[in-house]
Amino acid sequence: MQRLKELREQQGVKQSELAAYLNIGQNTYSQYENCQRQTPVAVLIKLADYYDVSVDYILGLTDDDRRYPRI
Repeated sequence: MQRLKELREQQGVKQSELAAYLNIGQNTYSQYENCQRQTPVAVLIKLADYYDVSVDYILGLTDDDRRYPRI
């Protein structure tokens, strides 16, 4: 997912830091960024929380990065 890489680079975060936050291996996170592995919904939600954006933004369904209100 291109947006994952863009967000990470904009924040100046390393893949290994995000992998530790998600409790996964750095190689697994790299595979998410490079579309070699499908990103689980739970991981997408955690990344949306981390970056304070919507899951739709991460998925490239919108260019509006504002989050939705929590239920």
